[in-house]
Amino acid sequence: EVQLVESGGGLVQAGGSLRLSCAASGFTFDDYAIGWFRQAPGKEREGVSCISTSAGSTYYADSVKGRFTISSDNAKNTVYLQMNSLKPEDTAVYFCAARYWGCTIVSGTEYDHWGQGTQVTVNS
Repeated sequence: EVQLVESGGGLVQAGGSLRLSCAASGFTFDDYAIGWFRQAPGKEREGVSCISTSAGSTYYADSVKGRFTISSDNAKNTVYLQMNSLKPEDTAVYFCAARYWGCTIVSGTEYDHWGQGTQVTVNS
């Protein structure tokens, strides 16, 4: 059974940092791409970042470039999203998702497996 479990969300002041984790199990980790998506109330889901765990390719939304860093620890089957210089507009529920090959955040429809989400709230 494929499982993705997010952790690390919370409340932080603007300018602060959080590190999200996505722990994966139930599939061959190196064959998958892991994406981070977020959704704020009343807004569409937005792709944030993704990583192909074997190839090492990454992609970031323009809104987070230079502030967020995605990485993977393949030995632990875990993907991280380091979020620095957080802004109030980063407030959302953050989800990780997995798909077989192909790092993309154009749409979440390509992803087959999703975690439950973790809330990130940034106060000004």
